[in-house]
Amino acid sequence: MKIVIFDMDGTLLDSKKDITISINYVREKNHNLPPVSEDYVVDAINAEVRNLSQLFYETEIYLERDRELFESHYDVQCVQNVTLYEGVEETLQKLIEYGVKISVATNAPTQFALRMLEHLSVRNLFDVIIGADRVVNSKPSPEMLHYILNHYRYESAKHQAWMVGDNSKDVLSARAAGIKPIFVTWGFTSSSDEERVVKTPKELLDIVL
Repeated sequence: MKIVIFDMDGTLLDSKKDITISINYVREKNHNLPPVSEDYVVDAINAEVRNLSQLFYETEIYLERDRELFESHYDVQCVQNVTLYEGVEETLQKLIEYGVKISVATNAPTQFALRMLEHLSVRNLFDVIIGADRVVNSKPSPEMLHYILNHYRYESAKHQAWMVGDNSKDVLSARAAGIKPIFVTWGFTSSSDEERVVKTPKELLDIVL
């Protein structure tokens, strides 16, 4: 059995425009702060060590009113501009065709992951879609990956598994779970020093198949 676990934002789909719009909505409504750019938001999200509430809302902790406003706004916003990266759907279909099991592990809340993947007509391709709200520790913890691997009754001696993502947290979670990381450069991060780096979704097939 072969298993491929995908990160979502910046790997399967481009969500940066909608994330930025919702962050700027909270900045304006709750904090009277000027808007930030999409590049600023992506850099903040991708930083290995960061305090997002400080970077986005200038508060030391993520205030409940900010969380609630962001989530209510993003619930509508998250499907306004989101797109799959070119070649992603064809690659997913090809993996399934060859009997590869595919799932999603995202640090986004599960409700948004399900909504966005449904909107893009790929939700039903995945066996498991799990977000940070379903575990105690999000990536770089391997907790989500263990959840998925257990679903498949994964055995390292008999099976092969990969974690595909655009972020150091994806790589660290893969290593902690004892599976192979594959770093993608078509999404939120354009380069990496990792051993397995792919520039297009099609290149995944060369590694996995």
